[in-house]
Amino acid sequence: MPWKFLVPLLVLTIPSLILNAVLLGKKTPEQIIDPGVAVEGVIDGDTIVVEPKTRVRLRHIDAPELEFCGGKEAKEALEKLVIGKRVRITEQVPDQRGRGMALIYVGDLLVNREFIAGGFVRFHHDMSTRADELKALGLEIKTAKQGIFGACQSMTNTKNPKCTIKGNIDRLKKIYHIPGCTQYPYAVVEEDIGEGWFCTEKEAQKAGYIKSERCENVGK
Repeated sequence: MPWKFLVPLLVLTIPSLILNAVLLGKKTPEQIIDPGVAVEGVIDGDTIVVEPKTRVRLRHIDAPELEFCGGKEAKEALEKLVIGKRVRITEQVPDQRGRGMALIYVGDLLVNREFIAGGFVRFHHDMSTRADELKALGLEIKTAKQGIFGACQSMTNTKNPKCTIKGNIDRLKKIYHIPGCTQYPYAVVEEDIGEGWFCTEKEAQKAGYIKSERCENVGK
């Protein structure tokens, strides 16, 4: 091709190539190459298994254990969201035990956010690009007593009004309050973390609880 025709062609082509390179550079790695990984199973309300048999915990959330109030519901909800899907794992870091935890997406849906919004889990403080947003959402859901904050946490036993003893867990120490104790009117029974109501002191003690020191001589 004669140079007099080649030069104008290059003048038109080179800027186009440069523009395409700039636009490509603005895309995130996920947009370019990340197709996600297949979900192989769900362990509980905050942990999934992805190929190849790798456990990943969802950042910023703490779901009830399966045997506690709300635990089975959280697991079932997570299964509906991720089973049979491919998920995109971002901002993965090790937790205190060295297990991976991350922000997990199904398409554009952030599963971590969906679970906080649904009241299935407690917000767990962590540092990520979505931390402030998720913390504010968690406080909103808790204040509105949605999900586990309404169904699994209470100050009065509406299920069995005759059983009025409150069992609380404070830093792994199990204590119980009976009516008349100083702290009794303010104690919240959080069944999503294993706390419970008891009908008698003997029942509470059998479950490993000891009477609160603030009860003084109440019940004697």
